[in-house]
Amino acid sequence: MSSVAFGPGQAAILLFGVFFALFILRVPVAFALGLACLPVLVIEDRLSPLTLFNETFKAYNSFILLAVPFFLLTANLMNVGGITDRLVRLSRTMVGHFPGALAQINVLLSVFFAGISGSSTADAASQSKIFIEAQVKEGYGLSFSIAITAVSAVLAVIIPPSILMIVWGGVISTSIGAMYLAGILPGLLIAAAQMVTVHVYSKIYHYPVYPRSTLREFFLSAWQSIPALFTPFIIVGGILLGWFTATESAAVAVIYAALLSIFIYREMDMRHLHQALADTGRLASVALFCVGTASAFGWLLAYYQIPKALLENVTSWGLGITGVGFFIAFVFLVVGCFLDAIPAIIIVGTILQPLAQSVHMHPIHFAIIGIVSLAFGLVTPPYGLCLMISCAVAKVPLRFALKDTMIMLVPMLLMLAAIIIWPEIPLILPRLVAPELLK
Repeated sequence: MSSVAFGPGQAAILLFGVFFALFILRVPVAFALGLACLPVLVIEDRLSPLTLFNETFKAYNSFILLAVPFFLLTANLMNVGGITDRLVRLSRTMVGHFPGALAQINVLLSVFFAGISGSSTADAASQSKIFIEAQVKEGYGLSFSIAITAVSAVLAVIIPPSILMIVWGGVISTSIGAMYLAGILPGLLIAAAQMVTVHVYSKIYHYPVYPRSTLREFFLSAWQSIPALFTPFIIVGGILLGWFTATESAAVAVIYAALLSIFIYREMDMRHLHQALADTGRLASVALFCVGTASAFGWLLAYYQIPKALLENVTSWGLGITGVGFFIAFVFLVVGCFLDAIPAIIIVGTILQPLAQSVHMHPIHFAIIGIVSLAFGLVTPPYGLCLMISCAVAKVPLRFALKDTMIMLVPMLLMLAAIIIWPEIPLILPRLVAPELLK
């Protein structure tokens, strides 16, 4: 290491030390990642501060990242174009007679929304406005209402199409089509765990139940929702059949959502379109800025061979595939508390990939463990973006809903453990539908 100013340990201490110092000072994560690179780049003779700009902008030269703003725009078009309202009515006819009816509808709508948008933040923002106040008016606790809205929103990054799967596929070279198929069963199991949690809460606190809908009401709602529900089949099916790439599928989703909103449901005008485009621009700029600075941070980790140094001790522990799976989940769970999921994939995913390979863990299994674990970070402080959004809509501090949120995460953690112990849970659908994608 004589050719560089720092060894792996020294570089890691400086990079992570500066980052966490800035984080504690409440510097936004995207800026903190970029600024943490500067001391190393200034001190290291073979590098220069311009490397930060080069690596940041090089990250944007990626066709696959175009999918991020496209899926965000799809979610926003759904909200302004009447698609979400129809899915709410369909959800009510399906689970409105379950204990805790409105909260059950909340969870089921997140499943439908996840199959179209791929964005948990968009889900949390839209459903917080729809459900939190409505649940409180019906007698649900405010803390419970916030928690179930935020927790159910994480399904959007697990059930395809998922923005995190797009980023993971681009960064770690994993089949996006296979990940889409692999995310379906884990996502539905986690949704089921959330519905069971709502059921238990409802029995304890006597939350209200709606009358059972008639078959006629169900079929009428289903008929009105069929065009919207067809979206995930277009996106996932188009990729599996080779009609278009993941990025092109996101563009198709935008066009389809716009056509539904304008010509089928006829609820979107130019004012709504402008609102959707503006919201998308704001959300996409934050997400993609994180990608750029995280890529520069990750480049420095690779330059100093920090991942290799970090994993030397772990590989000597002799963990089997299940032990490594739990270790990977633990790392992502901790990192997800502090980092947005996209930079976490770029930085931590690339660090842990060699460890997963060392125990012959299937790349798709590794991806699903990572993505599901990072989904928890969307509702765990101090980052907890979905929980923050829901609390902001309810106008209460984040700590107000923390207890109920932590309770709801317990059955979800059990589902994560099942995914780690039984790899067939994520792998069964890819093996049945498109085994060639697993090779």
